[in-house]
Amino acid sequence: MGGAKQQKSKQQQQQQQTQATKGSEKILGEAVPALVQEIIGRTGFRGEITQVKCFVTAGRDKGREIRRNVKGPVRVGDYLILRETEIEARRIKSKVTKGAYT
Repeated sequence: MGGAKQQKSKQQQQQQQTQATKGSEKILGEAVPALVQEIIGRTGFRGEITQVKCFVTAGRDKGREIRRNVKGPVRVGDYLILRETEIEARRIKSKVTKGAYT
């Protein structure tokens, strides 16, 4: 009976280790809402990505304004649900952009 308990405790420890891997807390943490304030432009090979400036409304970085790349339809006033708020998108360098926001 003692051996069965030890096996269960080892299995539980392995499950805890696999669940809490290094850096997984950032990805699996809380989702944070961000309000789209400005549409900066279009990017991507075919202009399918929209770069926006958004205002983080909750979470650790509450009140921070960040640039993000968004795939799909987006307009000013929409809310994005961000998985992380540490990484910011690079600025669009070229003046020539594709899409409706030229």
